[in-house]
Amino acid sequence: MTMAQMLKPTPFTKILIANRGEIALRVMRTARRMGYGVVAVYSTADADSAHVREADEAVAIGGAQPSESYLNIPALIEAAKIAGADAVHPGYGFLAENEDFAAACRDAGLVFIGPSAESIASMGNKAGAKEIMIKAGVPCVPGYQGADQSDAAMVAEAGKIGFPVMIKAVAGGGGRGMRLVKDAAALPDALRSARSEAQSAFGDPTVILERAIMEPRHIEIQVFGDRYGHAIHLGERDCSVQRRHQKVIEEAPSPAVSEALREQMGVVAVNAVKAIGYEGAGTLEFLLDAQGQFYFMEMNTRLQVEHPVTEAITGLDLVELQLRIAAGEPLPLRQDDVSFKGHAIEVRLCSEDADKDFMPQSGRMAVWRMPAELRVEHALQSGSEISPYYDSMIAKIIAVGDSREEALRKLVHGLDNTVAFGVTTNRGFLAACLRHDVFARGEATTAFIAQSRDALTRALPEDAVPTWAVASLLLYVTDPHAHPHRAGRSLAAAFPTLLQFELDGAAHSCEVLRERDGRYVTVHDGRRISFAIETLGADNIRFQAEDFSETAVYHRDGERLFVQRLGVANPIVDRTRAAPQRAAAGGGDGKLRAALNGRVVAVLVKPGDRVEAGQPVLTLEAMKMEHVHLAPTSGIVAIDVAEGEQVTTGRIVAQIEAAA
Repeated sequence: MTMAQMLKPTPFTKILIANRGEIALRVMRTARRMGYGVVAVYSTADADSAHVREADEAVAIGGAQPSESYLNIPALIEAAKIAGADAVHPGYGFLAENEDFAAACRDAGLVFIGPSAESIASMGNKAGAKEIMIKAGVPCVPGYQGADQSDAAMVAEAGKIGFPVMIKAVAGGGGRGMRLVKDAAALPDALRSARSEAQSAFGDPTVILERAIMEPRHIEIQVFGDRYGHAIHLGERDCSVQRRHQKVIEEAPSPAVSEALREQMGVVAVNAVKAIGYEGAGTLEFLLDAQGQFYFMEMNTRLQVEHPVTEAITGLDLVELQLRIAAGEPLPLRQDDVSFKGHAIEVRLCSEDADKDFMPQSGRMAVWRMPAELRVEHALQSGSEISPYYDSMIAKIIAVGDSREEALRKLVHGLDNTVAFGVTTNRGFLAACLRHDVFARGEATTAFIAQSRDALTRALPEDAVPTWAVASLLLYVTDPHAHPHRAGRSLAAAFPTLLQFELDGAAHSCEVLRERDGRYVTVHDGRRISFAIETLGADNIRFQAEDFSETAVYHRDGERLFVQRLGVANPIVDRTRAAPQRAAAGGGDGKLRAALNGRVVAVLVKPGDRVEAGQPVLTLEAMKMEHVHLAPTSGIVAIDVAEGEQVTTGRIVAQIEAAA
């Protein structure tokens, strides 16, 4: 493309959004405000999704697996042609940083709302970006980004760098294809797993090695460039709170960055994007150590998940800037025009179980209620299905305040009033992180979650009514087989009802008795608690017990009961009428069951092998992450699945017989 062609305006009228879920809806919102038509694409798993319903038009692009749909470049280009779109917005994830996709859009006469294919190739690839930064004199983390990807070469280079080292996929982000390796013995297995995950998520298994800088801050600088050589930065975001190298809490500005450091990092970022003629939105990511030294890690050549916090403190619409730049308009502001006001914090609500090493969860979201007073980006409603095929993030919740303390206070309150029943989420874990003293003081590093894991479970106050009592009360008054709740007095004699249930996985037996004055008494292990129900709605109850008055939100779905009180959600399973379970169902039967819905990506043993308890047997991939399944006991293994097979939660994937 000649310089004259590059400087010509490229108007467009209809945008195909090559993504799904909340980011598709986010792009639609701004595009519609600016007068553009919007086209959605969807896989077979997303046919009933919100982004499909909200678009002007929607085109099916393939099967549930990302490789069959959202990573299928020919299908996306064909969808644009079918809908008559003349521009493509890639969102984030999937093909957002894929130079082949950007080039395919350009070759098809479509405006790619993002940087050029050449810029993506040079900066979107971690290895290439580091080389450019090193030549430009930007401090970089020492490492290896060579072409020789053999295990032997990696082992040798890791020895030169010194352990611990970090493995990183060159083609992606979001923590996929990333592993921390503490010694040489663990490197081969970590390489295999990282490559497999990178291939699944990005279609490229290539990795680099970097020295692991322990307990740094993760600071990123938002930049924009246009085709006329102008570039600006919009300040920093602090993304230090992470699990599995994936961000879960982001804020702007960073409590660790002074005005002088912000200016220094901003100048480095702007000079970098000017050097490559970068066009569109981008983010340069840095590690900031305890001494205030920063090191370039990578550049994300796209819009970021956490862009709302930057929008909140600058008053700018980052998607609008993307669209204007892609259409050939110059940046509408200069660096001196950028100002910052207030503080913003974002949390990523994910369908995962924080108590089980953040294992992704899928299934039907029975009740979904977001805090109306906060900005929430999501694409769900009550009854929505959470698919096992895509990322576990299901919503972003953002609070803004004049100060960090105000934003934090608003976000904690909003999370406590967020209701997500039916699929386990990290809502309670996020609230515990925000309440933790280290985060509240603004001192969290990338080691925060690992160091504070045991403390990140919030319990009810000691003098509060125990949850078992509330659970037994609700099981009683919502039981469709029992007498319905009636307000007022009753002269009829009552007999206690024995209820058996599981609360957070633990078995409970409680008696519930309705007294003549209309109160209820629950009894468990000799403790009696008397309740007066003030109001009982379809999804909430107001009660008074032991000089404590409280409102709880609940949802009954057959034998399942979900209760949320004082910001803590508890799943309950009614076992009162259930048949006694066989002893084998509780474990110890030698059967290895799938812990989640997922795809078998590696079988690590052969049928007939002898395995030891705790030995890795196979790996499942779900929501773009890999999960190793371990042998429950020692013995001879039989494998009941094959690589590439999709399995459901609870399916037997291997059986182990005791050796003779």
